[in-house]
Amino acid sequence: MTRLTKYEQETLINFNVAESDAVVFTRDKGTMKKLDALVNEFPEVYKCIGETDIDKTYSMPKQYVSYRKPRRISEDVRKRRREQMKVINLTDNKSLK
Repeated sequence: MTRLTKYEQETLINFNVAESDAVVFTRDKGTMKKLDALVNEFPEVYKCIGETDIDKTYSMPKQYVSYRKPRRISEDVRKRRREQMKVINLTDNKSLK
């Protein structure tokens, strides 16, 4: 397999108003892994429609392509969660010993 630069490890999503499906072309291994898991779990919805040694092309309903607002977390909430994670990590580390 050819080694790709980070710039070449692209993902392209293509859809238009007239069609109900989106086509996702990717050379990014992480994206391929996520989409392959969706193909395996939901084969009636997600489909791998093409594959080479460096890329894969998938088809899915365009309604599953989403745009999200960034999460806004106050400093107070962030601090509380940080403390909760410290407690969880301490508990997990003690149980592993």
